[in-house]
Amino acid sequence: MKLEILTKSENKDVQNEIIANIKELISYKNLEPGDKLPSERMLSEKFGVSRSNIREAIQKLEYYGILISKPQSGTFIADIGTVAMDGMLEDILRLEEPDFKSLVETRILLELKTVRLAALRRTDEDLKQLQIALEAYAKKVQNKEDAVQEDLLFHLAIARASGNSTLNTFMLIITPEIINNFEKYHVCDTNQSYIGIQEHTEIYEAIRDQNPQLAKEKMKIHFKILYQYCYHTNENKNLE
Repeated sequence: MKLEILTKSENKDVQNEIIANIKELISYKNLEPGDKLPSERMLSEKFGVSRSNIREAIQKLEYYGILISKPQSGTFIADIGTVAMDGMLEDILRLEEPDFKSLVETRILLELKTVRLAALRRTDEDLKQLQIALEAYAKKVQNKEDAVQEDLLFHLAIARASGNSTLNTFMLIITPEIINNFEKYHVCDTNQSYIGIQEHTEIYEAIRDQNPQLAKEKMKIHFKILYQYCYHTNENKNLE
């Protein structure tokens, strides 16, 4: 039995080829919103790839809202219109893996919004979770242990406190890649981790006091190093 191992890049190429084939199939058969796709087995045989590869490609198209899978029924084309679907499929095929700098930039933009909303909407339970995350981060730093995960858990707690499920979801999506790459790029040193304890505390206090403008300003200060990493400048006036 041959064990096939694909690199991340190769797997992406296979997925894109399957998506392109599905796009062509939809066009060739004039499939419309609500129509059913052939089964995974049939697509696997038709495209000459494994069923697991077909499943991953379908899941990706489900994620972007192009396909809908119904248990015991099959996979159907979502009701988004032919023109929109064609455009979205083209965009998906052109998507590149996000680089670390793009992820960090996205995180900055998201968090300047979530921290303001958190200050306006936080509950007592949100404050409790923020306090727990704050203490966990401080303990790791003071013990001279890696605290990247605890740092990001504090920021995820802010996202939850914002009361905006979409912003929270975006943060959850980008956080694992940031954790995986943070040490690789050496964005922050040990001294910055100690400074982070005070900065986290000030952000927490602004949220506790329900001061959205101060919360945003404290977050901008906290992100100064990340901003320098992204834009090679000491100014953070564009962080709006």
